[in-house]
Amino acid sequence: MGQDGRVGPNVDQADVIVIGAGHNGLIAASYLARAGRKVVLLEARDSVGGCSSTVGFAGARVNICNCDHITFRTTPVMEELDLAAHGLEYLEVEPNQVNIPWDGGPAWPITKSVEQTLEGLAMTYPHQVDAYRAYAKAAVPVARLVLDAAAAGPERHKLVSTVLSRGGRGARRLLQWSRMSAADVMRQFFDDESVYAPALATGPVVWGLSPELPGTGLGALTFAFRHVASVGRPRGGSGMLSESLLRSFVSFGGNLRLSTPATAIMIEKGKVRGVRTASGDVIDAPIVVSAADPRRTLLEWLENPPTAAGPMIERWRNQSHQQGYESKIDGVIDDVPRYRQVDDDVFAKLGLDPSVASTMIVPKVADMHRAFLDIPSGRVAENPIFFANIPTVLDPTMAAAGRHVFSLEALFTPYALNGGWRDSPEPRRWLERYSSLLSNDPIASMTDWRAMTPDVYESDFHMPEGHATSFAGGPLAALSGKPQELVRYETSVPGLFLCGAATFPGAGIWGASGRHCAARILRRH
Repeated sequence: MGQDGRVGPNVDQADVIVIGAGHNGLIAASYLARAGRKVVLLEARDSVGGCSSTVGFAGARVNICNCDHITFRTTPVMEELDLAAHGLEYLEVEPNQVNIPWDGGPAWPITKSVEQTLEGLAMTYPHQVDAYRAYAKAAVPVARLVLDAAAAGPERHKLVSTVLSRGGRGARRLLQWSRMSAADVMRQFFDDESVYAPALATGPVVWGLSPELPGTGLGALTFAFRHVASVGRPRGGSGMLSESLLRSFVSFGGNLRLSTPATAIMIEKGKVRGVRTASGDVIDAPIVVSAADPRRTLLEWLENPPTAAGPMIERWRNQSHQQGYESKIDGVIDDVPRYRQVDDDVFAKLGLDPSVASTMIVPKVADMHRAFLDIPSGRVAENPIFFANIPTVLDPTMAAAGRHVFSLEALFTPYALNGGWRDSPEPRRWLERYSSLLSNDPIASMTDWRAMTPDVYESDFHMPEGHATSFAGGPLAALSGKPQELVRYETSVPGLFLCGAATFPGAGIWGASGRHCAARILRRH
């Protein structure tokens, strides 16, 4: 890589320009370069990966966002782009999640095995064993169908073929649940929130929605996904996925430009001509793929858009923009936190180490709903929804010997916080509330820590109002093909495509969007 952040020669013409080197942009660019296209990848930051990256902090390596990868591992991207040869190695996470209720109930684990999960419930919430068995029987076929559909692609014939290939199993329930609230789906099976509330926290709440809202029902599948797909973490941190993708892209002859923000997508004679960068450079290309925020792409960057794109642009202009609601604390500690609600005998009988897994710390469903309603008022709940992990338990290479990386995500933390985020006592308060759950206190002596709040995600990661837009349409939107630019990746501007978490199937580190977008371009051109 040259001093100016370029990989490959400086060019002023390409077959395809990809804007944004997050994991979806890297995947799309790699597939296109593998197909022999001359691809230029533009990234505004000085490194690739975006929220899927891992960075140095306080002598350790910390993940920008959560380190657990599930849905990406259900795609063929790793094999098709030979990412193992480029340094990507997954460490298996078992148990794959530990759940702790704020009300003081016992912690319980989820594992890939339904039966082992039921064993754990038999020792912690025995009255919910039959309910969980019924839930798994109903939800696992739906989860398989969703993952298969996402891997096949959003075209109607592929979705129908996926349903038919599974004999229709799960299709009726998928349609029914997609219209319900996630909370109501789980209430069909469970009567103890200590067991079902964590599914709502890792589903609708992660999407920025209350689990009581109609249309969030498929968020109830989060437990089932953990029985269908394997949870893993890249050795060296989440960013090793992006690093391996970059190496793959370069091996196919791809051209990367870091610290090169795009400022305009130029349109000439009604179709894409190329991209202008912040430095004033112009790169000509008949195809541009934006893996950045679609709202910014369509409302700020389009220069002289064709008349046919008017309805699409107007639709985006009239849509309200969601503000960020997630925060993350990174720190370095000297001891592994031990939760008072974890019964070591339970985990020992299951042959599991609870400190390996990510831990969900969740309130009652009514409190989740109240925290959602409080976002416009700029308030954070007394007991926030926490997602904690210590990645160095599984991967000691991420910190110095004898030290651990501590990660704590807090959900429903509003972008427009009362009093603003600068000098706010909120992040410190989260640490105090978290420490109240522990029998030891490694957090009190933690001197090296930082808070990634929505305002930081906006300033450092180019997320408007700190929000990473994610596709919210679900399988029904994919079946209808609307909106085209999010479901089929193709806009009303000839030559302009979208990919990223805002497009089908969305949802964090998945990568299917980048793969499907590249495939569509190769079919079209």
